[in-house]
Amino acid sequence: MGAQTPSGVDVEQLCSEVAPSGKHHRILPVALSATLGSILFGYDTGVISGALPYMYMPGVAKGLHITAVEEGGVTAILAVGAAFGAILGGRLSDRYGRRHNLLMLAFIFLGVAIGAAVSPNVWWLYAFRFIMGFAVGGASATVPVYLSETAPRHIRGSIVAMDQFMIVLGQLIAFSVNGVVAQASGGPELTVTSDPSGTLSPGVHTWDSVLNLAASHGGTMSAAAWNQFVANLSISGGNGGTWRIMILTCSVPAIALWICMHRMPESPRWYATQKRYYDFVGSLKRIRPADSPGLVTEAREGIALSDSLENADRATLKDLFTTPWLRRIFWIGLVLSLANKTSGVDTVMFYAPKVLSYAGLDTSASITLQIVNGVVGIAGALIGILIMSKLPRRRVLLTALGLCAAILLAIAGLFAFVIEPRLAAGGRPPLGVAVLVLMALFMLVVQGGNGTVVWALLGEIFPSQIRGLASGIVIAAGWIASAITMFAFPSMMAGIGGGYSYLVFAAINILWLVILAKIMPETSGKSLEEVEVEFRSVSGTEDLARAGDTTV
Repeated sequence: MGAQTPSGVDVEQLCSEVAPSGKHHRILPVALSATLGSILFGYDTGVISGALPYMYMPGVAKGLHITAVEEGGVTAILAVGAAFGAILGGRLSDRYGRRHNLLMLAFIFLGVAIGAAVSPNVWWLYAFRFIMGFAVGGASATVPVYLSETAPRHIRGSIVAMDQFMIVLGQLIAFSVNGVVAQASGGPELTVTSDPSGTLSPGVHTWDSVLNLAASHGGTMSAAAWNQFVANLSISGGNGGTWRIMILTCSVPAIALWICMHRMPESPRWYATQKRYYDFVGSLKRIRPADSPGLVTEAREGIALSDSLENADRATLKDLFTTPWLRRIFWIGLVLSLANKTSGVDTVMFYAPKVLSYAGLDTSASITLQIVNGVVGIAGALIGILIMSKLPRRRVLLTALGLCAAILLAIAGLFAFVIEPRLAAGGRPPLGVAVLVLMALFMLVVQGGNGTVVWALLGEIFPSQIRGLASGIVIAAGWIASAITMFAFPSMMAGIGGGYSYLVFAAINILWLVILAKIMPETSGKSLEEVEVEFRSVSGTEDLARAGDTTV
């Protein structure tokens, strides 16, 4: 007889008797299938950046004629939905399983992609974008947990980092599709039949030529005068409906997620938390080599952790705030999530074409050049995967926050001292490429450092009995912060300008750097069980920071 767990389970006998619960899969195909949810996360968030310029066009030109406030609303409502999705998705994940959640999300992604694409007005678009956000939030709460619970300890960091990589890949695919669609449509155009002011001659005009008449784009018309000018135009058509094609393409990865996850196993550790030990071992054997020497050890760790919780009440929301060690973990997770979402990354992901148009590029080129940010983001995510197993997470994140602040200060300087003075003088600043380069550097740092480390930590620091609930709450808080950023940024650009806007985000990164330097623990090279034991046993946030590598 082998050694038994406190509940009397003979782990060695269990591992020898239980057969794999299905076809064996290496961990890489399992991770790739689950991270199709991450691709959908990235695709559905990234696709809007190319769609927004077309939505600005008048209704008779097949656009939605949105304002800056409505632009912020269309973007931000997804993040609000994501906050709800993160909370409810985490609870559903804890109750019904990680795989079950991903299959449900695939259906939601598919339905709302079609619904959003056929929205007759901005209010219907708000509704479908909210539901789309719910699915994005559910994916953001479920995929990292599934990856961390299925990956072997020695490569867990790199496997979890795939989530961030696939999010960025989804964004790159969305940016690329947007660029192809924009180029195929010839860029935003409208057909003018008459202009009472005599400014535009009858015929086809680019939307940029209309935008450039506004003072905010180097023209002479105030915002009110420009809006009245557009309202007085007689327009017979246009290609503003191009945004619908962009949104509809979100349905393709949704179908792929549903097909692939049907073939994958449930998370073994989720079975362990449900005390379904036969299913736990059967699922574990599907994703570990048959002759793995660590199989019994891993099974014993998972069952022992479940046994230790047998007589304990299931952790609730109240426990997160009344149990000192859980409360400490919760606040650390909350700060990590907020730092990730308020870094300024949303200004690049969603509004790069808008920012680049202020800097001198035309709309079609700005949409297409967003691909550069996607490619660089992919490079950053790859770097993140490589360094996750080589460098301490704490050091990587703190360094990335400092670099982000420096890059954002450089963008703020270009706007304050060059771009905005040139626009005020009625000219077009030739700094689109310079701003694009700084944005690309920013994405390299964010995707290689901030995002990779934060998502890995959020899958690691919470104990198994509340992992879905706690990660859902802190991710939801991050999405709320992201929604505020998304909603405010168009109005910030119109109101206080790019200089002050990017200065605000630089200051936010410095603030998080100072806070995390004091409270952030180190989890590199530790099993999920070891991380939990350390949090239970170490008291005081300063001791937590010293429990691992404290190099900044």
